[in-house]
Amino acid sequence: MAVHPDHRDGHAYAVGWLTAPHRLTCTGCSHSGEWTPRPWRSGAGDSYFSGRGVLAVPALGGPDDPYFGLPLWFRRPCRGRVLWAYNLPHLELLEAYVAASLRDRPRPAGSQTLLERLPAWMKSAGNRAEVLAAIRALRDTA
Repeated sequence: MAVHPDHRDGHAYAVGWLTAPHRLTCTGCSHSGEWTPRPWRSGAGDSYFSGRGVLAVPALGGPDDPYFGLPLWFRRPCRGRVLWAYNLPHLELLEAYVAASLRDRPRPAGSQTLLERLPAWMKSAGNRAEVLAAIRALRDTA
């Protein structure tokens, strides 16, 4: 999946990339799909004010692609839940965090970073070996 070529530049903030048109092409069968941002409406989640109007920001944070609703490539059952990552750098970040025996909290501490918002079962030292095994199995599929 990639941001549409006409919309790759000119985004000062990450949310601009989130609301840019996206294209998906299957390397196996060559099927392709296009996603275009939708106008925001009350109750539709987060909004982004752009030169194209107020747009709905896709909901991130689950084992399915936020644009096309397809299952992510990096997903695997773990501890009765689904361990998932959007891409290899995301998977490597998860691995480094889970493997760390001492985790520094950012200053100021809060729940605004990706790592601070991980579910408790992933951060639990008692689950570390199983979570790391699942992450390594996912990395081996890359």
